[in-house]
Amino acid sequence: MFHVNHDPGAEIHHTDPFAVPSGQRSPVRRLRGRLVAPVTLWTAPGPAGLTVSSTLVAEGEPDRLLGLVDAESDLWAAAEAAGRFAVSPLAPTHRQLADRFAGLFPSPGGLFTSGSWTDTPYGPVPTDAGGWAGCRLDTAREYGWALLVEATIETVELVDDALPLLHYRGRYHELT
Repeated sequence: MFHVNHDPGAEIHHTDPFAVPSGQRSPVRRLRGRLVAPVTLWTAPGPAGLTVSSTLVAEGEPDRLLGLVDAESDLWAAAEAAGRFAVSPLAPTHRQLADRFAGLFPSPGGLFTSGSWTDTPYGPVPTDAGGWAGCRLDTAREYGWALLVEATIETVELVDDALPLLHYRGRYHELT
C-alpha cells in the first residue's frame, strides 16, 4: 500500500486548469497512468539530468537497463555524446529533486547547484540516493514519442534499503 503526501491547501485550484477534459483523454495515456512506476534520476557527464519514470532493469549476461527518454532533452544529448550515464532510484525525500529535473520546479543557477552530489565517471549522482547504476549506452531508437534507450549496466552501488518514490496517476506516492 502507498499513500500520497499532498497538502490541498498549497494549491490555487482544486483541479488542473490545463487538464484535458475526461471525455477527450487518450485511453492509452490513462492506462499508462494506472501503472505504478519508479521515479529515477538519469544523469550524464556534462552534467545533464532528467527525471525518468519509465525504467526497467533486465538481469542477465550482460545485465541491461531500458528506459524511455525525451530525444530533445539535455540528458539525451549528454548521454549520447559521452556514451554513458548514471541512473539513481529516488526516495520520497527526493520529490523536489524529481520535479526540478522534470522541469516542474525552478532551479536558479542550474539543476546541480542545490543538494549534495557525488561525481562518478557516468555522471553526478545524489549523495543521499539509495544507490545508482553506471550504464554504457548501447542503442537508442524512436519508440512512440520517446527514445527507447538500451544500455549495459557496468557497475552498481547500493547504499541502503531506501524506500522508492513512485509515480501513479500523475502524482508521487510512497510505500507505507
